[in-house]
Amino acid sequence: MKTALVTGGTGGIGRAITEQLIEEGYTVYVHYNQNHSVFEEWSEKYREAPVIPLQADLSNEQYVNQLVNEIVSPIDVLVVASGNASFGFIQDIPYDELQRLMMIHLTSPFVIIQRLLPKMIQRKKGSIIFISSIWGETGAALETAYSMVKGGQNALVKALAKEVAPSGIRVNAIAPGFIHTKMNNHLSPDELQAIEEEIPLGRGGEPEEIAKVVSFLAGEGSSYITGQILSVNGGWHC
Repeated sequence: MKTALVTGGTGGIGRAITEQLIEEGYTVYVHYNQNHSVFEEWSEKYREAPVIPLQADLSNEQYVNQLVNEIVSPIDVLVVASGNASFGFIQDIPYDELQRLMMIHLTSPFVIIQRLLPKMIQRKKGSIIFISSIWGETGAALETAYSMVKGGQNALVKALAKEVAPSGIRVNAIAPGFIHTKMNNHLSPDELQAIEEEIPLGRGGEPEEIAKVVSFLAGEGSSYITGQILSVNGGWHC
């Protein structure tokens, strides 16, 4: 049986990814910070599914190390889906918020990969997938810090892919555009309509559509794809 780790696995996109992997027969280590209630739903929906919860605040180095120590099985697929947003003018972003963004989006994933890679290298296989963002490709006003860390993830993907390719490990990222999740609940109906009118396909995406791309990148159908940032945004940015 194949094993996966999904960080941020109970959030909007992360939850859809976790459910996709469960349905494909993976044993899934599911990292979360606060949203534990979803595990009760999964226990009813997937009665025999091997789902292993891992609670950790990824902005804290101590908990990052604790999380990795609780993973006893070699990981076939690592999905980095944890994240938090930041809105505001660059001069108004507090230093603590900036540090938290850096830790969650860059430092913690770097450390987790660093710790899990040896077993992947030993087994000569593995797929690492980041859930990045359209803003990591284009940048967004009032989301400067968020754009910065997502752009950093994209750079990490490209560099790491070259480093571990000789060991049979593939590294890619998915850059979602506008996806219907709680992160966008602050938008008014008019703002939502305005955004969707900008998207050539005329709508926002669904978390399940991102999960299906994860499934593709995790599987043999993408065996010759590495170091890529796959834009999944309805044509919003090409």
